[in-house]
Amino acid sequence: MKRSLTADRIATAVLWAVAVFVITVLVAIIGYFLVESIPTFSVSFLFSDPSDTAIGGIGPVLWNSVYLLVLTMLFTVPLGVLGGIYMAEYAGEGRLTEAIRFSQELISSVPSIVVGLFGFALFVATTGWGFTALGGALTLLVFNLPLLMRLSEQAIRAVPADERAASLALGSTKWQTIRHAVLPVAIPGIVTGIVLTAGRVFGEAAALLFTAGLSTPVHYDFSNLNLLDPRSPWSPFRNATTLSVYIWKSNSEGLGDFVHQVANMSSMVLIVMVLIFNLGSRWLGGALQRRISGL
Repeated sequence: MKRSLTADRIATAVLWAVAVFVITVLVAIIGYFLVESIPTFSVSFLFSDPSDTAIGGIGPVLWNSVYLLVLTMLFTVPLGVLGGIYMAEYAGEGRLTEAIRFSQELISSVPSIVVGLFGFALFVATTGWGFTALGGALTLLVFNLPLLMRLSEQAIRAVPADERAASLALGSTKWQTIRHAVLPVAIPGIVTGIVLTAGRVFGEAAALLFTAGLSTPVHYDFSNLNLLDPRSPWSPFRNATTLSVYIWKSNSEGLGDFVHQVANMSSMVLIVMVLIFNLGSRWLGGALQRRISGL
């Protein structure tokens, strides 16, 4: 008994130490970029155009990051959640499901730069589109879909079997059971998967170097709503340098005394965006669960 209590206390202390270490690292990262960027940061930096001769801003690349996130998740979320439902509720055990799970694990472990080279060969060279937001979104779909499918499947499988049995006993069909009994309970886990995949879109740079482009964007005309016009900021068939790629470019290719200031301020904005997105997504997941379950 005493040995079990000692082991429990040691494990608890180790877990607390790991948690404190992780929080400390996160606070240190955020604190560093806050200290480095606040003295020169201004609201106009968020909306003005990049400049080669001054600090300029990140308006176009910030828009590209949000645009590419939305475009990627439009493909990833429906396919990922439906794939998770199929794997958890409909797919039987067999060679096909084993091959699917093996492929999911394999693709998730492939370096993103390799996925980027695949995206370049397929969505840039073969299609003839060139560097486009659509090519970047489809490449990130290849990268993120297996992860979201696996996380959605795990969240759905974690729902107690009693929930399904009670719904089926009341005369519900299998799909009605999934929709009204299983998904409301699994929503927090599914939202966590969506947040993780969206965070990878925000922070991804290697895959987008080969697909979405690297050139610094010029001023965007948001009144141009032609989706087929590469000059329109709403078009998926245009070059779309994201904030993470712009940070890498500024640090590696930028010249001038202001380059590091731009990179530090851009990094701070990226971190804040990820934090806001994560908190907002968790709030939305809780609201959806309460609405669907009626609690």
